[in-house]
Amino acid sequence: MPNPAPWVVHKFGGSSVADAGCFRRVAAIIDSLPAARVGVVLSACKGVTDALLGLIALAESQDDRYRVELGALRSRHAEIAETLLSPESARLYLAGFDRDRHDLEGILHTVKLTRAAGRNVSDLIAGYGEIWSTRLFHRFYEERGNQRGPVQWIDARRVVVAEWGPLGPGVQWARSRASLSDLVDRDFKGTLIITGFIASDARGVQTTLGRNGSDFSASIFGALLDAAQIHIWTDVDGVLSADPRRVPDATVIDSLTYSEAMELAYFGAKVIHPQTMAPAVGGGIPIWIRNTFAPEKPGTIICAQPTSALPVKGIASVDRVALINLEGAGMIGVPGTAHRLFGALREEGISVILISQGSSEHSICCAIPQEQGERAAALVRQAFERELKDGQIQSVEIDPDLSILAIVGDGMAGTPGVAAKVFNSLGTAGVNVRAIAQGASERNISVVVEGRQASRALRAIHSGLYLSPHTLSIGVIGPGTVGRVFLDQLASQSARLREQFKIDLRVRGILGSQRMALAETGIPLERWRQEYEERGVPADLERFIEHVRVDYLPHSVLIDCTASAAVAGRYAGWLGAGMHVVTPNKKANSADLAYYRAMHEARRAGGAHYLYEATVGAGLPVVHTLRDLRETGDEITSVEGIFSGTLAYLFNIYDGRTAFSDIVRDARQRGYTEPDPRDDLSGMDVARKLIILGREMGLELELADVKVESLVPAGLESGSIEEFMTRLPRHDAAMRERFETARARGKVLRYVGRLTCEDPSAAPAAGGRTSAAATVGLIELDAKHSFANIALTDNVVRFATRRYCDNPLIVQGPGAGPEVTAGGVFADLLRLAAYLGARL
Repeated sequence: MPNPAPWVVHKFGGSSVADAGCFRRVAAIIDSLPAARVGVVLSACKGVTDALLGLIALAESQDDRYRVELGALRSRHAEIAETLLSPESARLYLAGFDRDRHDLEGILHTVKLTRAAGRNVSDLIAGYGEIWSTRLFHRFYEERGNQRGPVQWIDARRVVVAEWGPLGPGVQWARSRASLSDLVDRDFKGTLIITGFIASDARGVQTTLGRNGSDFSASIFGALLDAAQIHIWTDVDGVLSADPRRVPDATVIDSLTYSEAMELAYFGAKVIHPQTMAPAVGGGIPIWIRNTFAPEKPGTIICAQPTSALPVKGIASVDRVALINLEGAGMIGVPGTAHRLFGALREEGISVILISQGSSEHSICCAIPQEQGERAAALVRQAFERELKDGQIQSVEIDPDLSILAIVGDGMAGTPGVAAKVFNSLGTAGVNVRAIAQGASERNISVVVEGRQASRALRAIHSGLYLSPHTLSIGVIGPGTVGRVFLDQLASQSARLREQFKIDLRVRGILGSQRMALAETGIPLERWRQEYEERGVPADLERFIEHVRVDYLPHSVLIDCTASAAVAGRYAGWLGAGMHVVTPNKKANSADLAYYRAMHEARRAGGAHYLYEATVGAGLPVVHTLRDLRETGDEITSVEGIFSGTLAYLFNIYDGRTAFSDIVRDARQRGYTEPDPRDDLSGMDVARKLIILGREMGLELELADVKVESLVPAGLESGSIEEFMTRLPRHDAAMRERFETARARGKVLRYVGRLTCEDPSAAPAAGGRTSAAATVGLIELDAKHSFANIALTDNVVRFATRRYCDNPLIVQGPGAGPEVTAGGVFADLLRLAAYLGARL
């Protein structure tokens, strides 16, 4: 006779059985299961066990409100039953509930009279939640019809025999197996609906399996049924690498060994309780942690030999810990000191969480729950009273308000560098380690840190172990003309960069003049406009910077796409704090020389990078080319060029037949000029670019040193834009005269910036204010000159150097427009990633 199909046990609890909708969801999951024989363990409906324990507390305090609260429990179950069941089935279910309610009222009345509830009474009352939920679900699942065969309700009190001891409830396996065999036929094919949490002791009196008891029930029935698998359904996608409330980047762990799961659970991770795993471990039964609300997700498997390649599986923490430190020269080489220390604590029932001792034996410390700290310190002082008096032990100290962080993973054994990553991450985040412990198995590295730094430490370690070292926390300032195009370009390439080069570019903040959008794990770039508009909050620069600069991500970058002098004035502080800056904003590099020097001093002190290629020539490699020439020892004689795409367009179009003012008006309508064309015509934008290049050459230039010819007619410098545009035609004749004069000589008009070094050899060194002449203005050029034959909005820059003297080096291409400027910013961001170690 062939062996029957194997059992698979599924446990649902907590929020999985909160209401009628949850019951339907559980039923749908069961219907979808491929296994022919399924055991379904249910907890009480969410919050019911706590409510039942609350009834006991009310009765003990002689508060008659326990009757009202019991009535509320009846109403809640009635609502679910009347929603899910036929009227007759609901009536029968509630009739049974009312019998239980009558019994409970009698028990609680007795508790009220005696003002005390023994453990057996508490266990009896607390176990009703599972009875009510499983009876209801059994009726619902049987009544709705299914293809799984018969449905049988199992009262675990008639199966599981457990006795409580010092280590918790111990299952009497032989009696439990026999009881199950009496209730369930060996060849049964169908679905068992099983009460979780409750059991009976050897005398047949109801008991419970403690907190997380329904998980224990699932493990017990998995062992009793010789199940192939156990599935624990929760409200999370699996076991997470860290607490997501403290570590936003926590990820689902694909698989764990039993030992790894026990270590993580001991240190507070949301995993199945270590004790509840014991029956499954004994039978080698894999345990799956799944999400009831996302059953399509694979979850986490806990088994003997998982296939995960991750050396570290998770990081957990225990908070509110105190450290007791016993220190003295008299301890060295003296056997039994640790025995006396831990014996004194054991006698008083104080649990030791962590032990750390140096090989010198000069000191030994242990971590205990903080609420037991003062009592523990007094006990240790009492145990070593003579040694303290004789000076053999110098001190017994207690340090409260600490936390323990545990880094867990079987793969750490024999893997060099894991501990280095942990301590490097903590050091970078400025977290001091108070004590360290690691077992010989190398499965667990535990560190004790200040409690107030626990979240920072968790995030820093998680980042160091799980995230790409090329993860950048990015804040974009100015989602305007250039900024929005940059964000769109980044959105189109971020997935490719992450997949191919492990570069994780996280835009965690976007700041405008009125609002800002912030996101802990990154704004979804495919819908950044929607996030910015719909979820934006009032702009707050300080809060924005604080959000972008987090110590648990490897690098922080600010991308300033504004033209604001106020924002540029903050660069020194940001760079000094170690934040990298990428910008097309010219204001910082052309500010007064004192600020420029201070900014670069701050950059060096903070170890930050400052990239600004797009300040001159948009996406053209102008700054980079100049820097390469200078750093390789070339002597630069002159730099000249057409640095304004707007002015290049105006004088490429102007032919003397159309009025200059009309060309300006048309260019403004096409978006080729700034909203106020005077910003282009004044020449100050070109002057700033010239200052930037001069300072790259090592010249000490101020903006006042540049001789600028403004094309804004005298008297039109102030006033509204409309007034300027209205009055500009009055000056068309003067511009036409200049054009005709140049044409008569076979020349063309071009607006050129020119920087000439009088002593090129001085430029690479400290430079000097008298070593260069800087001019910006409209000049006549030969019709065959390279500047005379460019595309409409091209920039062109001509470098004359010692190496490039006979045939100067020319960089030419589109030098204006949001696409190319944003591209230059993007290129700088990728250049920064390469500086930080990415392999592009």
